[in-house]
Amino acid sequence: MKIRFILTPWLAVPALIICHLLFPLLAPAEDTLPDVQTIIDHVDRLYRSESSYAEMEMTVVSEHWERTISMNAWTEGLEKTFIDITSPKKDKGIATLRRDTEMWNYFPKINKVMKVPPSMMMGSWMGSDFTNDDLVKESSLIRDYSYELYTPDDAEEGYYYVELKPKEETPSVWGRITIVVSKDTFLPVSESYYDEKDRKMRHLIFSEVKDFGGRTIPSVLEMVSLNKEGHRTVIRYKEIEFDVPLDKDVFTLRNLRKRR
Repeated sequence: MKIRFILTPWLAVPALIICHLLFPLLAPAEDTLPDVQTIIDHVDRLYRSESSYAEMEMTVVSEHWERTISMNAWTEGLEKTFIDITSPKKDKGIATLRRDTEMWNYFPKINKVMKVPPSMMMGSWMGSDFTNDDLVKESSLIRDYSYELYTPDDAEEGYYYVELKPKEETPSVWGRITIVVSKDTFLPVSESYYDEKDRKMRHLIFSEVKDFGGRTIPSVLEMVSLNKEGHRTVIRYKEIEFDVPLDKDVFTLRNLRKRR
């Protein structure tokens, strides 16, 4: 004997209601991915504002030696940077100025200002694993690179992954850059730099998140060179102030020669 179930009209209404209640739970979650431009702009401006002043230490490590440089830095927006080395004694007084796309170094021992040509922007700054461009931020991720969110094979929960490629008009030694940021804060966790043959050449690690005057940033940046065994450079922010009043002469060539 076969048993048949008949859905009567008065039962159909509750059934439809139940379906409508259940289907939203079963439907795919809405895409809540953030605007990738928002992420990149946040990373670009993380250590900058209308103006800033910072005290830092940079430790350069190689296979056979290690040295630490103390320095002060002033910035104005994304266009101006001034760095003054305060120790050790043999490097004290060396200064770097960047205005827009131009950059100069001052060497007190020879009392000479030398302009850095564009071809040298990717060269090492003070023998470190950071380039001239890294330190003075002449290039802008949001202006000079195209970018998109992606999911690598080793992706972990809690992070966004962004891939950047230089635009055709952007002079760069990098074929691409990948950035890992926290989903909660958009703070960078790491950056990886690849050459034009897609070989990973260096890795930047952000750590020791601290609050500086109401702004939360990683206070330690460690750059590891993957093509130079045992080479790494660590920059540690000791103090940093944002939106501070600056003297109008800070970002001048005259200030490069000034004894501080």
